[in-house]
Amino acid sequence: MPADKTTASGRSPLALLRIPDLRKVPRSDWMQLVRFLAVGVSGYAVNLLVFWIATNAGAHYIPAAIVAFAVAWVNNFLLNRHWTFRRADEAMVGQGLKYLFVCLVALAANLVILHLLVDAGLAEFWSQAIAIILVTPLSYLLSRRWSFR
Repeated sequence: MPADKTTASGRSPLALLRIPDLRKVPRSDWMQLVRFLAVGVSGYAVNLLVFWIATNAGAHYIPAAIVAFAVAWVNNFLLNRHWTFRRADEAMVGQGLKYLFVCLVALAANLVILHLLVDAGLAEFWSQAIAIILVTPLSYLLSRRWSFR
């Protein structure tokens, strides 16, 4: 089999992670990125608030991060579907499952980073805050190129 397998859409799976040539990106794509980041800020606040409440209620930081993820996922999916990518015309369940998969990939990366930062001695809250920021580019590329395509 050839080394560069393609998906059913004819694109290499690695093409989803390719960084675009910033000189050729149209203004509409930049505006979409701004909307994605605005949604991300709201999800970031929701995530950190739920994480803070859960850990202050005595939850371990890993389950607290998972619960915070779930609450923020609902917020982000609805806002990204209707505002960022404006793809409410697509079937919600299929789109939601693709977005959930993307977010689970981001969550896995987040949990690894969170655990490493906590083990390194950083406070749990700040570790979570940093981990979310670090996985945002991965989440955007996969959301734009696959979930809301």
